[in-house]
Amino acid sequence: MIHLDTNLLIDLVTIGSPHIAVIRQWLEDGEQLAVSAIAWSEFLNGPHTKAQKDAVQAIVEGRILDFTAKEAEQASRLFHYTGRKRGSHADCMIAACAMTLQVRVATRNIADFEKFVPHGLKLLPVETVAKP
Repeated sequence: MIHLDTNLLIDLVTIGSPHIAVIRQWLEDGEQLAVSAIAWSEFLNGPHTKAQKDAVQAIVEGRILDFTAKEAEQASRLFHYTGRKRGSHADCMIAACAMTLQVRVATRNIADFEKFVPHGLKLLPVETVAKP
């Protein structure tokens, strides 16, 4: 299973995004995709249409995973371990969701997530691809 960060959800509704091909390849390879309720909430902030929202929900096959007390405790630990930086808490929560499931988190925001790797995050970096 691959846990998608918000930026890849946004890419799925962005016409011409080169990352759609990466996600399509994962699906063709038989990977299951999921998203935390945290990333889903960020994605729902839009802008996007209802049809786009429904399409992304179909791509992850409804696997929008709960954020429970277990993930909250892990997110808090990550927040403290990585310096209590302003603006990093949502990333801590997204990482915590992937960590409790022991799955990879896929993101283009590599710098925001690589600090969690020493604490157990399995990171699947998606390099930013320049548009022609």
